[in-house]
Amino acid sequence: MPKQKTRKSAAKRFSLTGTGKIKRNKANHSHMLVRRSNSAKRKMRQPDLVDSSEEKRVRRMIIK
Repeated sequence: MPKQKTRKSAAKRFSLTGTGKIKRNKANHSHMLVRRSNSAKRKMRQPDLVDSSEEKRVRRMIIK
């Protein structure tokens, strides 16, 4: 059986933390920033974890 290939588009968007969780960047940070508060814009700069309902699917895409 051939090896499972990494989906390169997913590998660029997600990464594993040291404890094995999946880290993602927040979306919508490049447009419509005028109406957002400074605290909301600041929070969007920080990475977030993938939701547990999506974790299995994302992990399968970025398998090495």
